[in-house]
Amino acid sequence: MRISAPIVESLDSILPDEPLLMMGAGPVPIPAKVAAANGIVINHLGETMSRIIEQVKAMSRYVFQTESSHILGVAGPGSAAMEMAVANLVAPGDNVLSVCNGFFSTRLSEMSERVEGNVTRFVIEEGKAADPLLVEQAIAKYSPKVLTIVQGETSNTVCNNALPEICRAAKAAGCLVIVDAVCTLSTMPLYMDEWGVDAVITGGQKGLSCIPGVSLVAFSEHAWDKITSRQDTLRHWCLDAKLADKFWYQSSYHYTAPVSGIMAIHEALRLVCEETLPGRFDRHLRCSLALQAGIEGLGLSLYADKASRLNSVVGIHVPKGIDQKTILARISNDFKVEISGSFGLDIVRIGQMGEQCRVHNIFRTIHALGSTIQGLDGEANLPRGVAMLEKALQEYQPQFV
Repeated sequence: MRISAPIVESLDSILPDEPLLMMGAGPVPIPAKVAAANGIVINHLGETMSRIIEQVKAMSRYVFQTESSHILGVAGPGSAAMEMAVANLVAPGDNVLSVCNGFFSTRLSEMSERVEGNVTRFVIEEGKAADPLLVEQAIAKYSPKVLTIVQGETSNTVCNNALPEICRAAKAAGCLVIVDAVCTLSTMPLYMDEWGVDAVITGGQKGLSCIPGVSLVAFSEHAWDKITSRQDTLRHWCLDAKLADKFWYQSSYHYTAPVSGIMAIHEALRLVCEETLPGRFDRHLRCSLALQAGIEGLGLSLYADKASRLNSVVGIHVPKGIDQKTILARISNDFKVEISGSFGLDIVRIGQMGEQCRVHNIFRTIHALGSTIQGLDGEANLPRGVAMLEKALQEYQPQFV
């Protein structure tokens, strides 16, 4: 029997009449120029694409702060970029030290195990950043060839602020360092060459304010030496960096590139360069600190302590007697603002990445959150929350410009 065409609804009837303000842990709102670029399709091997690719690589070197000639695009989410870095740098039998603060840092360890690395998980106390001295001791104990770590752990809003020191310890031991910077790249400082990072991975849909499904990975020269010297055949064909290099540096064919996604990330990177990294860092820090002040002004408590707190994604304890999922549903339905839950923790998360870090967006979000808590018979001092947010905005002193 042949299959009949299904009866389906059009997107117009499925999507809300009023667009939701995406203030969760990602994806984030995208600028109009990025959205427009995502509608363009051209020949993926033509001269026009070659010019665009050259600009993407040049802008990426600025955003990653690297002189590397090994920056590759990935047709997939940030996790695909993670897997490209791991699959190419972790050979079977390699000792791998995975610094695990939460869900995504643990994912790096799982990927390393799947390519037959000999993985040691260095598990950090929940809600805390990695202590560089303890990591250095673990490096000395386990002699890893590769260390994996996140700069910002999106799942529980923890930031490994001692990343530069950890990278130095790894370099001193001859260990390659893979850093997940999906939520942090362009939202806070990350200096790939200066810190000695060997692979930085990012997705488009968070810090870069681009679309989901297109990602970037930058390899150091040291990392590339290992990739090109490997004698085994990589089991991941699509994620083989040497094959990807044919497209990104030799104008040759690997697979049909995500043309529209490359257009979108070109524009996202161009907007970062136009704003400049110092200006972008200050915008993100100013808005995030103001949002945090507003949350505390409401009478709510932040999840991570200040020393371990990630500014790119802010975690908030759910008030006693209120259900996390009820908060998420109510704030979406009543106020058209989307925030995120978490992976097992009783917190809600608000993103401060890219276009989320606009003053009008954080005012709207504080009002929506406070009103939602009040509507669920919780306590939230909305006037004080708004006042504290505004005060923090006014008092912020630029730290990067």
